[in-house]
Amino acid sequence: MNSTIEENIRKIKEKIAEAALRAGRRPEDINLMAVSKTKPLEEAIKAASCGVLLGENYVQEFKDKFDAAPDLPWHFIGHLQKNKVKYVVPRASMIHSVDSYELAEVISREAVKKEKEVSCLVEINSGDEENKFGLTIGDSAYIIDMIKRITLLPNIKVRGLMTVAPFVENGEENREIFRKMKYCFEEVRAVLPDADTLSMGMSGDFEVAAEEGATIVRVGTKIFGERNYNK
Repeated sequence: MNSTIEENIRKIKEKIAEAALRAGRRPEDINLMAVSKTKPLEEAIKAASCGVLLGENYVQEFKDKFDAAPDLPWHFIGHLQKNKVKYVVPRASMIHSVDSYELAEVISREAVKKEKEVSCLVEINSGDEENKFGLTIGDSAYIIDMIKRITLLPNIKVRGLMTVAPFVENGEENREIFRKMKYCFEEVRAVLPDADTLSMGMSGDFEVAAEEGATIVRVGTKIFGERNYNK
């Protein structure tokens, strides 16, 4: 890529700040997460030096990168199978992809073993897409009920919600989805006042997500360039 990781992050942060101000929000209330899947650890380290969070989608890659650089702010954001929870719990600053009570139970058990409190987000399928994981956004009663049940589990703390919105060419196409997520988030905060995180928005729509209430936007290709899945 022609521009550097540092330059890309600077430009994205500027766009986030502009989006926040347009919406009457404080730019400092929105965190940028660099999603470094398939990219070398050295590039993730460069990104972290710019004051961003780091997100990984694949358990093995997450584990390997964390073990090589454990002091960086690693978040696990991909689909998490129950049999791989043991690799993620001791390493993750936050798990973004809790999509069932059963998964939360396994995370809780592993967290108790490790004597660690695990921060997590409940994943919402905001576009009702068959190929996506998460709870149905329209079923707010079920979402609230599940969150209430998770909060009773030991060593696990629900911090809010996450979604992977549909891929679109124009970020404006996801504005209504982000508004629904913000409304759902406020419903969660009504029963869980400590909830402080709404993770939504990616390379194609992070500015709209920032305008509509995201506290974390997850950006990959606009920071690191196109991914190479053939490595």
